[in-house]
Order: sequence, then structure tokens, then C-alpha cells
Amino acid sequence: MKKLVPMAVDALLVILFCAIGRRSHDEAVLTGLLKTLWPFAIGLVIGWVLAVVVSSRRFSEAKPAAPFDGTALWPTGILVWLGTLGGGMLLRVVSGQGTAVSFVLVAATVLALFLLGWRAAIKALN
Repeated sequence: MKKLVPMAVDALLVILFCAIGRRSHDEAVLTGLLKTLWPFAIGLVIGWVLAVVVSSRRFSEAKPAAPFDGTALWPTGILVWLGTLGGGMLLRVVSGQGTAVSFVLVAATVLALFLLGWRAAIKALN
């Protein structure tokens, strides 16, 4: 449960990011959403795998790894954001979709706001 709820929140926010992007360019949101979404969805999975692996590793024998926290800014949030952005952009390049510098900057900013923002808000409220 500690992984599933944060993962679901991230997935919904990535879907929202793609839907907003399509809508802002007057593109059909529902019919083309999957084309825009799939690179970022795979990037999201990559980011989550990285976060779980990094969180579960021991960095010294004397101190065991802390339990996984899907709401943590580090390493989870940062790795999920970087995986989603980097993996999404790489897969967009491979599939012939656009990766203009302005798009990369906007995507980096919005995904950071979405994927890191809710984690920061939870930490601030606790």
C-alpha cells in the first residue's frame, strides 16, 4: 500500500500532464492521449523502479537501508521525476515525436511541479 497509492497519484498526474498538453495545443485529448502518454508512462515506471532499487540498497554495512517511502522527495520523488522526464523524452525521440527545447523545459517544469509538488506538500503538512 505504501507504494501503490503514491504510484497511482503519480500516474494520474502524468495523465493530467499529457491531457493538458494536448488540450493547450488544440489537439484531440481523448483520441490522441495514448500517443502522447505512452513515453511518459514508461518513463514513470523506469523512475519508480530506480527509486525502489536505490531505496532498498545498503550504503554501508553498519546501517541498513531505511524503509521505502513513496512520498519521499529523495530518492523517490527526484528519481520518479527524472525517470519520467528522461525516459519520456528519449522514447519520444525514438518514436519520432517532438522534443523541442521549449517543450523539454515546459515538461521538466510541469512534471517537477506535479511529481515533486504533492510530495513537498505532504512533508510540509506533517
